Amino acid sequence: MKWIKELIDHYPMLSVCVDDIEQAYLLLETTFKSGGKLLICGNGGSAADASHMVGELMKGFVKNRKLEKDAITCEKLNQEDRAYLMDNLQNALPAISLTGEDALITAYMNDAAPDMIYAQQIWGYGQEGDLLVAMTTSGNSENVIRAVQAAAAKGMKILSLTGYGGGRLKELADVCICVPETQTYRIQELHLPVYHTLCLMAEEHFF
Repeated sequence: MKWIKELIDHYPMLSVCVDDIEQAYLLLETTFKSGGKLLICGNGGSAADASHMVGELMKGFVKNRKLEKDAITCEKLNQEDRAYLMDNLQNALPAISLTGEDALITAYMNDAAPDMIYAQQIWGYGQEGDLLVAMTTSGNSENVIRAVQAAAAKGMKILSLTGYGGGRLKELADVCICVPETQTYRIQELHLPVYHTLCLMAEEHFF
């Protein structure tokens, strides 16, 4: 696959992750083909990465994702409004970051269990056929582990992005991409090109 080749050309140390990246992409493709969505979570820099990945999936990344002709036929819209929507909406691959619901997260931390802030959202949003993308540099973040457990209970598939060794998530995830670094910031530096590559592959396939 050309995007994986380009990734390895730029980051040769990620060659040890090629098989897992290919398997991770198949999880994404299967999820979107079946009408499922991605739910993504992480803490700190990984929370920022979760939102970043959503941004690449929910709008055009490197391709023009304009709507197909006559994609909007709603009779309630006048011609001008329909044309504006057609010109400005883009086709999306459905993804939700679980890191941005401040009121829900802080309420759940205060009223219930701090380690369940993502698990509760998965219980509300998640469906069989969805995919959880769990980002944690250690592979051991307790709130991410609880999210994975809730996703498994919902019948969801689980993709994890971790650092060297994979931590507890290596055994819990369907696919675990363990980048070959041990320091947190170095792991995060490698996560970004990995999930960019996954997004590029999905965009090329679906658009």
